[in-house]
Amino acid sequence: MNKNINDLIEYPKEGILSKNLAGESANVTLFCMAKGTKISSHTSTKKCFIYVIEGEGIFNLEGKDIKMISGIFIFMKENAIHSLNAKENTSFILCLFN
Repeated sequence: MNKNINDLIEYPKEGILSKNLAGESANVTLFCMAKGTKISSHTSTKKCFIYVIEGEGIFNLEGKDIKMISGIFIFMKENAIHSLNAKENTSFILCLFN
């Protein structure tokens, strides 16, 4: 199935809106975070990558801050501690590998 990601982006007034894009050999999800939303430190049991579509925020990966701006690609190994802070409305794709 083909989808135009830009057409799927919509920001909630607060919090996070997620949309599943695919899910057979990999779980692919679009996340739209409202300005000021934070996701506290957590881990994933799977390897994954994040691709930032638009916005501005801080992605903390194992103690290192990474600026979330359009075009940034972040790879994470399994069990990596990470957190997010959306300074502006921010959207990204998360792909978890099975």
